[in-house]
Amino acid sequence: MKIVVIGGSGLIGSKLVNNLAAHGHDAVAASPSTGVDAVTGEGLAEALEGAQVVVDVANAPDWEDTAVMQFFQTSSRNLLAAEQAAGVGHHVVLSIVNTDRLPDIGFFRAKAAQEELVKGHGVPYTILRATQFFEFVGAIADSATEGDKVRLPCALFQPVAAGDVAAVLAEIATGTPLGGTVELAGPEALPMAEFARLLLAGKGDAGEVIADPQARYFGALLDDGSLTPGDDPRMGEIRFAEWLDRATTNA
Repeated sequence: MKIVVIGGSGLIGSKLVNNLAAHGHDAVAASPSTGVDAVTGEGLAEALEGAQVVVDVANAPDWEDTAVMQFFQTSSRNLLAAEQAAGVGHHVVLSIVNTDRLPDIGFFRAKAAQEELVKGHGVPYTILRATQFFEFVGAIADSATEGDKVRLPCALFQPVAAGDVAAVLAEIATGTPLGGTVELAGPEALPMAEFARLLLAGKGDAGEVIADPQARYFGALLDDGSLTPGDDPRMGEIRFAEWLDRATTNA
C-alpha cells in the first residue's frame, strides 16, 4: 500500500515512515526537504500519484496566532484537494486532545479549524487526537522557567511517547476510515509540574519546579480535564520513567 506521510521528516513522521516501511508498505516521506510543500502545493500531485492513504502530521514553522492558522488552513485545503484529484481513499490527520476546549491557545484554535476542514471536505478520514508528547515536556518546562525556577500548572497532564503515537497512526492508516475521532493518551496522569520535576531530576538539573494553580499553559488556565482525554481513549504503552531512562541514557 502506498501511504504518503506529510511532515514525514519530523519527530512523528519519521517514526511513522519507518514503522510503515518495516511492515512492507510503500511509505513516502513528504516534506519541503523532499520537494513536497502542502502550503504552496509544490510536488503534491506527483507525491500523491497512486497513493491509497495520506497521513498529515505536518507542523507549523511559526506558532504566532495568525501564522499558525494560515498554515493549517492553507496546507489542509491544498492537501485535501490534491487527494480528491488523485483518488486517495483515506485521509488521516494528527490533532490534539481537547483542541476545541482551549480557544485561548492559538495553536489549538488552528488545529480545531483544520479538523473542521477535514470533516467537511468529502475525503474519507480519521482524526487521531493525541495528548502532548513526552518529547515536549522539556520545552514546556523551558517556556515556564524564570531564573532557576519553573512555574507550571497543577492540572493533570497525561502525555504520550512519540513512538506510541506513530504506532497508533500506522494502525489507523492501514485500516478502514472511521469518519470520526480517536483519542490517544499516555498510560499515567500526573500534575504537569510533576512531569517537569521528574524530567529535571532525571537530567540532574537542580532547577526548582513550583506547582502553581494560577500558572498558565501558553496563555490558558487549565483544569484537570483540559489536557486529559475523555472516556475510553487508546492508551500508549511506554511509561514516562521508561522513556526518560532511555532518553537520558542515549543523551
